Amino acid sequence: MSARSQPDVICFSHLRFSFVFQRPQQLLTRCARRRRVFFFEEPVFDGGPPRLEETATQHGGLCVATPHLPSGTEPSRASAMQRELLDGMMKRHAMSDCVLWYYTPMALSFSRYLVPAATVYDCMDELSAFSGAPPALKVREAELLRRADLVFAGGASLYEAKRALHPSVHAFPSSVDVAHFARARAASRVEPADQAEIPRPRLGFFGVLDERMDLDLLAAVAALRPAWQIVLVGPVVKIDRATLPRAPNIHILGQRRYEELPAYLGGWDVALLPFARNEATRFISPTKTPEYLAGGRPVVSTSIRDVVRPYGELGLVRIADAPGDFVAAVEAALAEERGARLARADDFLGQGSWDATWARMDRLLEGALEARGRAATTR
Repeated sequence: MSARSQPDVICFSHLRFSFVFQRPQQLLTRCARRRRVFFFEEPVFDGGPPRLEETATQHGGLCVATPHLPSGTEPSRASAMQRELLDGMMKRHAMSDCVLWYYTPMALSFSRYLVPAATVYDCMDELSAFSGAPPALKVREAELLRRADLVFAGGASLYEAKRALHPSVHAFPSSVDVAHFARARAASRVEPADQAEIPRPRLGFFGVLDERMDLDLLAAVAALRPAWQIVLVGPVVKIDRATLPRAPNIHILGQRRYEELPAYLGGWDVALLPFARNEATRFISPTKTPEYLAGGRPVVSTSIRDVVRPYGELGLVRIADAPGDFVAAVEAALAEERGARLARADDFLGQGSWDATWARMDRLLEGALEARGRAATTR
């Protein structure tokens, strides 16, 4: 492969690299094995003059770039400052050719002036459906769809919603690092100290606790089965902690590192996907579904479309919505013989690793770069 086909990548993300380790981190760390990657985060408004904090990571050529802006900076000025910081970063690192990789269309406000080797929009969520979404988000996404060479959709539902909006939309549902989460199955696994004293049976969830969670369902399950222990691992985001259900059998442990998750997962009897059915969950494809299965746990979920298809239809995940039905599904999961389900899960998961997903994306990116190169030569 020529050097021309391996330009640097600037990723514009609405999620911080140090946040929950999910799709952007999984893909861009793999990208960084052969390319320099600059993970350009949303700004931190903390006072002082504008500055860009650059942090090297342990992931090959990946650098996290975090803009720091004066508190109270109004949006147009913030965009101008970020453009200046982005320009400075590109000059310092002698970046003459780059791929722009977007998770947030809002970054166009300070990056649309660039002339990239290619533009990728990895649409992992319908961000406009989330609470507090900027009013301009839909307009910016439409602009990004016009500019993009490739659009990746983070699930079947998102693919169906976006495929008519761009000539090159590709479905890439949630993938999994099987070896990482298979550690949950190990008999030698050490129980985390803050979970070790929690009685069993344990029903667990790891992930972001936000408006997508069905908090009423969790409270009802805890009340219907007070002997069951519900363990919630993850940060609380965009909702008041006071709204989380409180009961002696609900344990809110907070965020844990990606490396620690298999140890927590291995101590659960059933893994949960207790998502509300609302606009924010209409298009989600939860990464934790295959992660739970790789860890060998039976899974119970509400009827999220991208969980029902394919996991529910294949008998890999039990689906229920009403509290009584959810309790019955958990009881069935607790009583099941797990050997046959584990074999089916392992067969299914073998088709969806992050390594395989990145390899397919990388081939598409190479094709887009080559097409851009041919077009430039013709001109």
